[in-house]
Amino acid sequence: MAAHGTAGHVHSHAPIGGTVTGAYRRRLALTLALSLTVLVVEAVGAWAAGSVALLADAGHMLSDSAGVGISLLATTYAQRPPSAARTFGWQRAEVLAALANGVLLAGVSAYVLVTGVRRLFDPGEVHAALMLSVAAVGLVANAVALSLLHEGAKESLNVRSARLEVFSDLLGSAGVVVAGIVLALTGWDRADAVAAIAVGAMVVPRAVALLHEAANVLLEATPRGVDLDEVRAHILEVPGVVDVHDLHAWTITSGMPVLSAHVVVPEDQVACGQGGVLDALGECLGGHFDVEHCTFQIEPAGHRSHEHSHHD
Repeated sequence: MAAHGTAGHVHSHAPIGGTVTGAYRRRLALTLALSLTVLVVEAVGAWAAGSVALLADAGHMLSDSAGVGISLLATTYAQRPPSAARTFGWQRAEVLAALANGVLLAGVSAYVLVTGVRRLFDPGEVHAALMLSVAAVGLVANAVALSLLHEGAKESLNVRSARLEVFSDLLGSAGVVVAGIVLALTGWDRADAVAAIAVGAMVVPRAVALLHEAANVLLEATPRGVDLDEVRAHILEVPGVVDVHDLHAWTITSGMPVLSAHVVVPEDQVACGQGGVLDALGECLGGHFDVEHCTFQIEPAGHRSHEHSHHD
């Protein structure tokens, strides 16, 4: 952590005008191109084969194409530099995109489930060979897209949301392949509907998990992996620190957790707080916790009574 102090504050900054997701824009663009291609192939194949499972997979591809497109657009906006009006730039746009993707994915999954149940009771004629061929193309394309986003998903919520949608389509294509094989070998016409229902059922909980994670960021919940009790204990161990309050930690966007705290020191150390205490706090947080941006207000013991509101 690189620390510097001004008026009793210390800051460390993530790279200005860039986000973790920005490094994966080209891969997101390639994934979008693959998704759009498979969407067209599966939509035509669903119409020609009369397969609701292929139609369900095409619906997922539609949501994926829109979702990846949103992610790509948000990532582009997130690269814009900060300004006086938006001091963190547009970096939160990535989280909004992830939230939109989750809503879209949940909606398409619900539609697939309803359509599959209806088709289960009223199966139509399905051309198994065509259905199987188209699903196999989708399976290969989704596997390629999944590999493109593998590394970025470890670092970025936005890329992770896009990869989740691609993964759901991979499962969908695999399900359609299995249904096509069953239909071709046994002639059981409800295999198509069962595959559509299975796809929807597998995707819903993943969409809910994505919505939960994005909502946590927007609600400024404590970042995953940051234990505030442990952070507080480390701060209190720094020489010269008497107390700490108004301790907060939240996430601006993927890869950018932030923290702020009011740190109480003895009256005779406030003037020199910019040096020893601030440097020690910076080293403490940088060495033990993955927090990229910290702000500490150094204050004397009696200052807390002058604050209009405070938190533990």
